[in-house]
Amino acid sequence: MAGPAFRAAAVRVRVPATSANLGPGFDALGLALGLYDDVVVRVADSGLHIDIAGEGSETLPRDEQHLLVRSLRTAFDLLGGQPRGLEIVCANRIPHGRGLGSSSAAICAGIVAARAVTIGAEAKLDDTALLELATEIEGHPDNVAACLLGGFTLSWMEGGAARAIRMDPADSIVPVVFVPGKPVLTETARGLLPRTVPHVDAATNAGRAALLVEALTRRPELLLPATEDRLHQEYRAPAMPESTALVERLRSEGVPAVISGAGPTVMALTDEATADKVEALAGADWAANRLRLDQQGASVLPLATSGESGDI
Repeated sequence: MAGPAFRAAAVRVRVPATSANLGPGFDALGLALGLYDDVVVRVADSGLHIDIAGEGSETLPRDEQHLLVRSLRTAFDLLGGQPRGLEIVCANRIPHGRGLGSSSAAICAGIVAARAVTIGAEAKLDDTALLELATEIEGHPDNVAACLLGGFTLSWMEGGAARAIRMDPADSIVPVVFVPGKPVLTETARGLLPRTVPHVDAATNAGRAALLVEALTRRPELLLPATEDRLHQEYRAPAMPESTALVERLRSEGVPAVISGAGPTVMALTDEATADKVEALAGADWAANRLRLDQQGASVLPLATSGESGDI
């Protein structure tokens, strides 16, 4: 049986950074941010060649161990077979190990690129299957859902399969991220979580997560109470005391602030009127960046990039 046919031309995929949890929405809520990795993939006659610029250029592997390559290979297997060779160019802007979804971005870029270079792949790997495959590789759907779909996402597992709903966040919301110099491993942050939590804390989080859907989509004035969390941030504080202190300081000033994903980045949800003031609250130890909300999610774009940048 013949294997898949591949396009001769290279494809370019752009994937956004993401922030998961958003306070109370542990492993369920995600937000796509206007900070991007770009990947160009071309099927070659033989071999594997990877160029990496930007984040991770000095540390990421340039072989089959690269998460992007592993994701490409997994998708190609699902689509019927591997190409003879691959040429990959990565322009990385999403910080690694900071809770901004760099792993999910690599996974989503890989599987979207594999679908894009494989002729007729949409019949075998539609958008629903993309989410399921990305979740299988990542282990949970919150970041990959936001990365694939853009906007504000609610994801869950049903019968062993990942599902997600995309919503439009309110246009007035301006995310400001505070990125520290040192990373925290997701495994470290998850390892601090207890097996059980008090019933009252679980009930509080359920209410706050429901309120957060309303606050992020229609009533941003409710973001401060809606981003209160009792399930994970306090338990993870020993791994990121500076981040926890910054969240507390921002919230004491009336700014809705949370740990982004597993941390240690802190994200504040502001508006244009207060973003400048909020940026100045962190101090010199943090890289404060005002971002846009991403509405597109993972996209296949034209190769021409003249005058274009994904910088913040």
